[in-house]
Amino acid sequence: MLLRWMVRPDSSGVDFGIWKKIKPHQLICPIDLHVARVAKRFGLLERKQIDWQAAEELTMYLRKLDNNDPAKYDFALFGLGVMEKY
Repeated sequence: MLLRWMVRPDSSGVDFGIWKKIKPHQLICPIDLHVARVAKRFGLLERKQIDWQAAEELTMYLRKLDNNDPAKYDFALFGLGVMEKY
């Protein structure tokens, strides 16, 4: 999560974008229980364990949606999992 904040440029001030050597396309989507639950429900993730391999699998799917910044979807997935109880 720290990498996301420090790497991704964001005009609304959520992400700082001050680390320039790492590019957003290199980020792995952070995964927790909420993100994994939503990703499984939407068919974005097949792996049962919530681990590094699951984060890589999810990120590979998200790269199909935006290869330049696959981690940008993490907050939306997390929010659905927490607020909407998916």
